[in-house]
Amino acid sequence: MGGGICSNLGGSFFTKLRETWKRREEHLNEAVSKSKVGKYFKLEARNSTFTKEIRAGTATFLTMAYIITVNATILADSGGTCSVSDCTATTTMEKLGPDCKFKSNIGYMNCLSKIKSDLIVATALSSMIGSFAMGVLANMPLALAPGMGVNAYFAYNLVGFHGSGSMTYQTALAVVLVEGVAFLAIAAIGLRGKLARLIPRPVRLASAAGIGLFIAFTGLQAHEGVGLIGPNSSTLVALAACSGELRSPTFWLGLVGFLIISYGLMKNIKGSMIYGILFVTLISWFRDTSVTIFPHTQLGDQSYDYFKKVVDFHTIKSIAGAISFSQFNKSEVWVALVTLLYVEVFATTGTLYSMAEIGGFLNEKGGFEGEYMAFMVDAGSTIIGSTLGTSPIATYIESSVGIREGGRTGLTAVVVSIYFLLSLFFTPILVSVPPWAIGPSLVMVGVMMMKVVKDINWENVKEGVPAFVTMLLMPLTYNISYGLIGGLGLYVALQLYDYLVGFLSWMKKMRSVLYGVQNQVSAASASTDSSTATEVV
Repeated sequence: MGGGICSNLGGSFFTKLRETWKRREEHLNEAVSKSKVGKYFKLEARNSTFTKEIRAGTATFLTMAYIITVNATILADSGGTCSVSDCTATTTMEKLGPDCKFKSNIGYMNCLSKIKSDLIVATALSSMIGSFAMGVLANMPLALAPGMGVNAYFAYNLVGFHGSGSMTYQTALAVVLVEGVAFLAIAAIGLRGKLARLIPRPVRLASAAGIGLFIAFTGLQAHEGVGLIGPNSSTLVALAACSGELRSPTFWLGLVGFLIISYGLMKNIKGSMIYGILFVTLISWFRDTSVTIFPHTQLGDQSYDYFKKVVDFHTIKSIAGAISFSQFNKSEVWVALVTLLYVEVFATTGTLYSMAEIGGFLNEKGGFEGEYMAFMVDAGSTIIGSTLGTSPIATYIESSVGIREGGRTGLTAVVVSIYFLLSLFFTPILVSVPPWAIGPSLVMVGVMMMKVVKDINWENVKEGVPAFVTMLLMPLTYNISYGLIGGLGLYVALQLYDYLVGFLSWMKKMRSVLYGVQNQVSAASASTDSSTATEVV
């Protein structure tokens, strides 16, 4: 009986606590909505609230926080501004050559370590500026950061591993700067919006679903997800966590996180994405477990020592402003410039419209409120990123997580920018979020983004085939722009059939008309000749 009384008292306490919090939340939301901030961001007009925007921004940031270290790791592989001069000799007689960069030279490795720290700051800072500008100027719940895919092209194709490519890091940054200026000019004159509207509706809808598949595919992989799938020499991909039976403990932990998110969404619990990520992350921080992110290895010990710092601040020392135009006389530079511009126009523009489609921002004309400033911010952020020393900045598809959590205004993006600002000081904590904590939320985003396929007219082959190819190519080629190009190409090719049939029909009619005119002229001519002959007689 006493236990029942305690239970009732406990339940009553928590019920009152929830009710009190709910009332305070309502008062806070009402106050902010009526304030200048609420009116500026149009909270009431877009049927949103202050706390909802905070949850959306938090969810978006948690799903894209991996970019802070992933981008830094990828770009650091290029060697950055490090050179042979940074190598150190182990003996006074040792002669250092260009190959010292590939032999784990202590001096060169120390330089790379500093470059990676610079890149972590550059990534967080450029993401903060871009997201803040998107929120304040365009009032859109979209977050920006250095783009995945294009950063790999920058590091491995342009600069090359440890500087073995066709141009220096400084020249590659100059290419990004010029590309950003050109992209900004295209956006300023309104051409980017017109180019985007040329994308047919079925391809645009399919691109949203294709991006969802792309995100889910990423979330299932080892480096950025739960590690369920991996490469296979025979079948290209296979169950990486499976060998007769599923043996990866981190996969099972990630699966629990996915179930937490799923149950939360089933019960319409706000912040479900965040709860799933935090649960898996906290479990993974315990050492001496099979799911720890800090194993007892040299790398694990170093990561744990860095994690224990909690707060650490680093200033950019080597890559900010490291821009050089000295190699612009090389053809490779101009090829790279055109390639980056093409990727920005198709992939980034497609992402923007897909996010607008998911959020329900598109109007009857295919545009959305704040479209012009969104394009300007997206392009301008790339210019800022190049001056800070990082690869092109892009609107992130992970923004769909925040949109799914109810983010509808620029406050979501502002919240994301604040988190990136804080990450400048709490990098040790943020870089310790394991990929198997992020993966489940990415898979769930893919699930949510698939709903647009119901609006595609699959009965019409001219719409269904381009849409399917668009969706298929994005995850299989690991490139959003390839999916768009494939879908657009097929759409145009299939539409040409109608134009060709119409042209042939028109030619047939014209021939009939000309034949009729010729007959009339011949008849008139014969009549004239007959009249003339009568007059002569």
